[in-house]
Amino acid sequence: MMTIDEEQQALLKRAAEERELIFNRYSLGLDPSNQVDPWENPTYEIYHITDKYGFMHDSRLPDIRDAHEVQKTKIELERDKKWVKMIDKWNPHHEKLRKRVFKGIPDRMRWPAWKKLLNVEETMSANTGVYAKMLELSRKYSTEVRQIDSDVNRQFRDNLAFRERYSVKQVSLFNVLNAYSIYNPELGYCQGMACVAGVLLLYMQEEEAFWALNALIVNEKYAMHGLFIEGFPKLTRFLEHHDRIMLKIMPKLHKHFMKHNVDAILYSIKWFFVVFVERIPFSLSLRVWDIFLLEGDRVITAMAITILYLHKNELLRLKDMDSILEYLQVKLHKNFGYNDDFAIEALERVMKKLKEHKLDVPPPAKVTEFPTKPLGQFVEADIEKKIGRRHSEYTDTEKQVINDVILRQEQNAMEVQSTVSYETSECATVTLTVPEDNHSIRSSLAGTSMASHGSSETFSLEDNNIHLKTANALQNTPQREILMGT
Repeated sequence: MMTIDEEQQALLKRAAEERELIFNRYSLGLDPSNQVDPWENPTYEIYHITDKYGFMHDSRLPDIRDAHEVQKTKIELERDKKWVKMIDKWNPHHEKLRKRVFKGIPDRMRWPAWKKLLNVEETMSANTGVYAKMLELSRKYSTEVRQIDSDVNRQFRDNLAFRERYSVKQVSLFNVLNAYSIYNPELGYCQGMACVAGVLLLYMQEEEAFWALNALIVNEKYAMHGLFIEGFPKLTRFLEHHDRIMLKIMPKLHKHFMKHNVDAILYSIKWFFVVFVERIPFSLSLRVWDIFLLEGDRVITAMAITILYLHKNELLRLKDMDSILEYLQVKLHKNFGYNDDFAIEALERVMKKLKEHKLDVPPPAKVTEFPTKPLGQFVEADIEKKIGRRHSEYTDTEKQVINDVILRQEQNAMEVQSTVSYETSECATVTLTVPEDNHSIRSSLAGTSMASHGSSETFSLEDNNIHLKTANALQNTPQREILMGT
């Protein structure tokens, strides 16, 4: 019979062998000798079914581009030239930069523009050799290999760059995530990081994406460390702020959500964790990313409100939690209902309005949202983590997260119940109009005006009329699985 020490040594050996096996597969990449299960490489047709970003679609794309699309391409080529000049004479504080970012960075210019916005080249120059060292250490000591391997194989499987098992981009994603788990051992790895790094790798090389990811995680402007660290302190803070805005700006929708037990945590996880990727069309999420990289995390709360505001009439028609969540999590990704320009214009107005009412920035972050230990200093994991043994009980941090959610819901309910019933409030006109040439309006909204139909929602994107109305609150406690994953 094995002693406890012998058993631990056997488990450590098995974990090391598994880690080496996984790394070897990524080292082989697309080499024919690499073993790939048939299900990992689904067959697909390339011809006519991929968009400009490499994403595949169920239906064929048009054989011929219409005149509008041709004209749009010409305009984008002209914008490319302007961006080349602007990047050559980079001034991050110039008002012209902000205007052009809100117009959308031309796709061909996102590589240099994003690197400038995240200060990637300067960071790489100041940290020569660090990424290679972290990657080397991860091959020997990473405790996150199994989970990262699993997530890499799930990330962007409908995109040509990531679809083939052990493709160049899959290998890069695997390397970046493992190296970062060593570089920032306090954080390690959280599933949402795979999507963020995946987006960066669509526009950057491997080491560039590593330092860009680090900027998003540790820079106070983005501070995603607080989203991914155990306990998700930034998520809790942003959810509270989101509830506060909803209560003040869209009380009728807020009541509707509470009536059907739709807590913000149920629909906003991917909004906050990965900046709307896979929840709205990819082209629109890139536009939001452009602004996010320029303006910082206040864009996330503003875009969340913009989505709900633009679709509030449809959401109010849905009468149960499942249909509301399906609409926000699935349907809007397939068909947002508005073209990208219109959505971004609405976002800009919402950002301005929130700022006027001092709602654009959440309460200050706590120290727990930022790294408290030096980055890049190797810290060997304890034996439990090396073995990969999972705790069966809630950790103290997990218990605190659940308690925080319950407390937020109770406080939210008390605030709602303390105000005047929204049904007795006077109606106000919402002055958000839909342009006549907006061909992307959802067919289910055809013939529906975007003016308020007897609604008490009074958040106008054109004037200062914001009234407080209300709702009664009854919300369920989110399950642990909702809190612990994306």
